[in-house]
Amino acid sequence: MSLDKRLRIEGRIANHDREFEGAIEINTTTGLIEYVGPKEGRSDLETEGCILFPGFGDLHIHAREDVSGTQCYKEDFVTNSNAAIHGGVVQVADMPNNPVAPIDDEKYAAKELLTKKSAVHVTLYAGIGPQTQPLQRHVPYKAFMGPSVGDLFFRSQAQLEEAIANYRGRNVSFHCEDPEILEAHKHAPTHEQKRPASAEITATEFALYLIEKYELAGKLCHYSTGDGLKKIAAAKARGVRVTCEATPHHLFFDDSMLTDENRLWLQMNPPLRSPSDRVALIAALKSGLVDYIATDHAPHTIEEKLKGVSGVPLLDTYGAFATWLMAEHGFTACDISRVCAYNPGVFVREFLPASLGKGFGLIAPGYAASLTILDMKAPYAVTRESVKTKCAWSPFEGYTFPGSVRYTVLNGQVHQAS
Repeated sequence: MSLDKRLRIEGRIANHDREFEGAIEINTTTGLIEYVGPKEGRSDLETEGCILFPGFGDLHIHAREDVSGTQCYKEDFVTNSNAAIHGGVVQVADMPNNPVAPIDDEKYAAKELLTKKSAVHVTLYAGIGPQTQPLQRHVPYKAFMGPSVGDLFFRSQAQLEEAIANYRGRNVSFHCEDPEILEAHKHAPTHEQKRPASAEITATEFALYLIEKYELAGKLCHYSTGDGLKKIAAAKARGVRVTCEATPHHLFFDDSMLTDENRLWLQMNPPLRSPSDRVALIAALKSGLVDYIATDHAPHTIEEKLKGVSGVPLLDTYGAFATWLMAEHGFTACDISRVCAYNPGVFVREFLPASLGKGFGLIAPGYAASLTILDMKAPYAVTRESVKTKCAWSPFEGYTFPGSVRYTVLNGQVHQAS
C-alpha cells in the first residue's frame, strides 16, 4: 500500500496560456503535481479571492554567501530563501560576483554545497572573467561588461570578446554597461549621469553582436532603456537567441521621483531612467518583448546604503509587485504567469535535477509542486519590520501593494504568509 500523502488545492488557476477554475492534486512525498482537473468543492487550502500560479522564479539575485563567508552579514542562503518564500518565489538564480567567484568547477561545486541549506531551489551562474574557461558541467554564465560589485568584469569590448570566444554555444547573461563610457563619465555630478543610458545602449549593441556571432543563448539583465529595447526587438526579429529581464525598481520608479531624501536608497546599477523609459519597459513586459521580472535582489545593509553602495533588496515584495502590475497596468493573470513563472521555468529547466520532474513554470502533471498563491483582496503595506531579508529594509517601505502572497508552496509543502 502506498504511503504517499496527497494535497488538494482548488481555485482559480493561471498558467501562461490559460486561466481556469480547477483543482490541483499534489504528491507531497515526491513533491510533484499528479493531477489537474475540475473543481469538486474539496480543497485543503482556503483560496477564496486568490489566484493559483505556478511558482514564481527570480533569475537574478545576489544571496551573498560563498565559501569566504565575508558577506553573510548582508544575506545568506537561509535568509535569502526566507525572503523568497515571503515574496512567493520558489526558485532563484544566484549571480557569481562573490569574493570567491565560482569561475571553475571546484569553486562552483563549493558554492553549490552552500545552497543545500536553502528552502527554495537555487541555480548558480558561473562567472566569466578575462582569464576564465567554460566549466566541464552544463551551467549558465554571467558576464559583467563593466565595473560592478566585485572584480569579475571587463575593461574593454576587445577584452570581453576575447573571453566570450571561449564560450561559443553557452548560456550567457550580460550586465550591459559599456566600461569605456562609464570611465568617461566617472566624474559626473550624480550617479545617474555617471552611468548614462548611452552606456547601456552601446553595450546592448555589442552584447547582441556577441550573442549572434558566438551562437550564445543570451540574456540581457535588468534592462532599463527604452531606446535599447528597439535593438532587442530587431535582434529577436532576425532570429537572435536573446531574452531580457526587467526589474521591479525600473518598472516602478524613475528619475523624476528622486529626492535628496531617497536618492541613496534608490541607487543601483544601472540607475533609474526617465519616465518615458519606465513606460516603455512596462509596455515591453506586457507585450512579451521583455521576458522576465527579475529583481537583481541586492541586500546591502542600511549603513552601506547611507555610504552610497548601489543595489536594492526586492525578493520580499516580488509577488505583491505582480498584483500592482495587474491592478495598475492591466496585466492579466496569464501575463503574470508568463513573465514570473513560465519563462523563468524554461530558462532553468536544462539545469535542474531529475527530482524536480519536468521543472518549474507550469501547473500540469509531472511538474514541481511549487506554487505561488496570490490574494488579490489582501493589500500588503510594506514596512521595515515585515521583510525577511537579513538586510532588513525595502525600497517599497511606506507603499501598499493592492494584493499579497497568501501561500507559497514548495514541492508540496505549504508556507503561509506571515
